[in-house]
Amino acid sequence: MTRRLLLSYLTVTLFVLIVLEVPFGVYVAEQQRQELTTSLERDALVLATIYEDALDSNAPYSPQPAADYAAGSSTRVVVTDREGVSIVDTEREPNEDFSNREEVALALEGQIVSGRRRSDTLGRDLLYVAVPVASGGTVYGATRITADPSDVEARINRFWWSLAGIAIVVMAAIALVGWVIARSISRPILAVRDAAVRAGAGDLMVSIDADDAPAELGDLVRRFNEMATRLGDLIDRQRAFVGDASHQLRTPLTALRLRLENLEDEVTDGSQGDVQAALVEVERLGRLVEQLLVLARADEAPPPPERVDLASEVKDRCDLWGAVAEERGVTIAGGAGQGPVWAMATPGAVEQILDNLLDNALAVSPPGAPIVMSIVVGTDDHEIHVVDSGPGMAPEERDRAFDRFWRNDSTRSGTGLGLAIVSQLAEASGGTAALLPAATGGVDAVVTLPAFAPRAAAAKSD
Repeated sequence: MTRRLLLSYLTVTLFVLIVLEVPFGVYVAEQQRQELTTSLERDALVLATIYEDALDSNAPYSPQPAADYAAGSSTRVVVTDREGVSIVDTEREPNEDFSNREEVALALEGQIVSGRRRSDTLGRDLLYVAVPVASGGTVYGATRITADPSDVEARINRFWWSLAGIAIVVMAAIALVGWVIARSISRPILAVRDAAVRAGAGDLMVSIDADDAPAELGDLVRRFNEMATRLGDLIDRQRAFVGDASHQLRTPLTALRLRLENLEDEVTDGSQGDVQAALVEVERLGRLVEQLLVLARADEAPPPPERVDLASEVKDRCDLWGAVAEERGVTIAGGAGQGPVWAMATPGAVEQILDNLLDNALAVSPPGAPIVMSIVVGTDDHEIHVVDSGPGMAPEERDRAFDRFWRNDSTRSGTGLGLAIVSQLAEASGGTAALLPAATGGVDAVVTLPAFAPRAAAAKSD
């Protein structure tokens, strides 16, 4: 934005300079050339007056006045009689016929002529002025002065260069002033953009300094700060409500489960199924409360990522879930024979991610089917794969799987929060989570985490 504003200022300034300086330069150049022509015409008329009596009465004359003028002005003076034959020539011998020269012929007709002609001998343009030597309407001859206009042209060129220098100075000044103005406009907007990005990433404590912003942008910045503060308060209240509600629900749910377990031994056979169904629902509600607490904590500003050995975490999860999988007739493979794989993740995130992925995989895997956990080591990122052998998911189901409280099978127990927690923890660690179709027909759950870079970590700590 700063560049565009600065470019607009410079474009307008350049247009104004062209409109003002070009006509002015052309006018001054024409004035300089016209002054030289007028001066030569005046001098030619003076010389014509000097030689008028000699041409009128065939009286003696001297070439000295013409020679003195030519020497002092670096010009060539030619005076001819009424036939066009020179009687004075400051550069050649007299008695040369000039009647075939257009300007001399016109001067012999009583006209004053000026113009430019190319000199092949000198290799440049010359300015000439021819005036009649006349008295009482009778033309007795002609006087022509030829001058080199290079001095005038050099003066004109210097004037053009001075105009260009003025334009450069003005453009530089406008560029400096324009940059200051553009930055005063763009800086608050860029600050609002950066703050919006940070707010979108969850940092609602962001605040923008608008002291040096223009009035309109300052008002925008202040309103943004107010909006971020109010939104942060609302979200904090919501998180606090979810956390408090979940925490408060744990005690009555525990008491209810105990009462149902005690009641299970006393009910008749006809009511035994209802009590067991109630116990299942209470246990599901308890898991939902626990996961709501985890999700509420994950929504908060996460702690900075730290170094984690993915290979060790995968092996620990395999050992921990192995007994549960064995009860269901499912095997968990992976986590053996691999050295340390260091990644960056928030504290406790990898354990919760693997727990939720394994829980989902066990829920859909048929007896005797394996669950395979593996790590794909990369340069910038490492991938954790949890592949089940279940029925799989349609593409639209995989797209919605990370939505909170969404379940593709309402008949199966579950809260619909497990994958939402996985996605939240992966993003908080700087990674991603995705569901892909597996070669086994099931689902390949992929979590990507940033690889640990010792140099980058050391630079960051410094």
